[in-house]
Amino acid sequence: MKEGRIVKVSGPLVVAEGMTDAKMFDVVRVSEKGLIGEIIELRGDRASIQVSEETSGLGPGEPVVSTGQTLSVELAPGMIESIYDGIQRPLTVIREMVGDYIVRGVDVPAIDRKKKWSFTSAAKPGDRVSPGDLLGVVEETVLVAHWIMVPPGIEGKIVELKEGEFTVEETIGRIETSEGVKDLCMLQRWPVRRPRPIKKKLPPVEPLVTGQRVIDAFFPVSKGGTACIPGPFGSGKTVIQHQLAKWADADIVVFVGCGERGNEMTDVLMEFPQLKDPRSGEPLMKRTVMVANTSNMPVAAREASVYTGITMGEYFRDMGYRVAVMADSTSRWAEAMREISGRLEEMPGEEGYPAYLGTRIAEFYERSGKVICLGSDQREGALTVIGSVSPPGGDLSDPVVQATLRVARVFWSLEDLLAFQRHFPAISWLNSYSLYLDDLEDYLKREVDERMPAKRRQAMKLLQQEAELQDVVKLIGVDALSSEDRLILITARSIREDFLHQIAFDEIDTYSSLKKQFKLLNIIMVMHEATKEALARGVSIDKLQGLRVWEEIARAKYIPEPQIAEIDQIKERIEAEIEELLETEG
Repeated sequence: MKEGRIVKVSGPLVVAEGMTDAKMFDVVRVSEKGLIGEIIELRGDRASIQVSEETSGLGPGEPVVSTGQTLSVELAPGMIESIYDGIQRPLTVIREMVGDYIVRGVDVPAIDRKKKWSFTSAAKPGDRVSPGDLLGVVEETVLVAHWIMVPPGIEGKIVELKEGEFTVEETIGRIETSEGVKDLCMLQRWPVRRPRPIKKKLPPVEPLVTGQRVIDAFFPVSKGGTACIPGPFGSGKTVIQHQLAKWADADIVVFVGCGERGNEMTDVLMEFPQLKDPRSGEPLMKRTVMVANTSNMPVAAREASVYTGITMGEYFRDMGYRVAVMADSTSRWAEAMREISGRLEEMPGEEGYPAYLGTRIAEFYERSGKVICLGSDQREGALTVIGSVSPPGGDLSDPVVQATLRVARVFWSLEDLLAFQRHFPAISWLNSYSLYLDDLEDYLKREVDERMPAKRRQAMKLLQQEAELQDVVKLIGVDALSSEDRLILITARSIREDFLHQIAFDEIDTYSSLKKQFKLLNIIMVMHEATKEALARGVSIDKLQGLRVWEEIARAKYIPEPQIAEIDQIKERIEAEIEELLETEG
């Protein structure tokens, strides 16, 4: 490959001439230090390169050499429990080598080349295999069986398949293809900007159960769906993401910290290893991959980090796993695009973002989905993408928020006002929405209760009526309302405080199963209908508001999962207390 020379350095952007054989998105090595860069524009023999490392000290005349390969990730056993930077360099390994700060030009493979893994075959010589077929398995952690698959583009007859202890680069088998015999190892490489192939996308008809009542009951996301969490500073985005990572019924979690403040990312890196997987009791990290690219790290690596994370997510999805990718935050990713675009002197779009902002965001979220994976066994996998957005000042008209809302089908609007009132999760029930409600209705009716969708609509209507009545209350006071309107306020308050409000740090309240969620919501609706009927029969609103059973409803969410049948017994006490009131009034 012909060597080029630097002619211009502008922050993370380097322009080199003499790059006649280079191609778009080729990875290059810049200067004698061997800094990693990626070609993002070609004009004649001039290449514009975004460098994923600090460029201070570079000058014209220094060499630039193309590797001839696109920016790719390494996919093999050893990814789980790892912490990578935006271009998949293992941060823990780098720290052991050079200390707390990444030295420029450091070149460390993403996957340990020396560690041996115990490989057990799932196929045999003579079998005909196609891309995606399972060759064998490695027990990567106690929670993750890492399936070794036939790489895309290879099909034929297995000539040899070994078992035993191997490194990721050692040959584990050979396949006879139309182009000759090919050796197989456990390591695959895949370009981060290209989606991994699938057979077919499936409809999103199964919810990703998170155990968070405001999400599962009101604004659910499906397995293979997309969700957006915009919210200002202090509104609880990080706690929600911890809850989703811990409780969502996903097999693998890929957490991408993209351009967040160093102290916030430190908190995540310190807290995640302490979190316990509630289903197994093992550390949550034993089914987690982390990508950390803080705001003081090079901006070009930040732009690559979300692609790195989602490509790793697709790889585990192809094994048949349910994967959740969490990107925090896509606003910083968009800011990285804006900076690179400005240095390229491209025509700016809204608020200086590049004109292709919407396209890039759509391409990212479109890589989600519930799919039939490649392979002859028709296995299903799901990749759910949850992206948080940090608009300046919480402004939802921000271009990044608007571009995200066009493609994400769930919108969890975090509000600092709710957070200041100590209402968590601080998801607004008036501004949020989910476009999966109709898709998931049959599942909820079949697996939870026939009445679940109707109860949700009834509760949502009461919350909307409460919001309208609050405007009247501010003007003339609650005593001026009719008894029927006051009852709406009482019930809506119960929905907010006894159902939507959830304490993440309470051992019992931190998680609610779908069945418990239905029982809690149903008992509030039963109470509303009973008090509404009593009101029509002449009982005063003050006496209905003073019923002791309201306190039992408030405490119901602290009933442990094995004892949730006790929630149904509250219905009998509602009937008894109402009957007692009617007799007294009579």
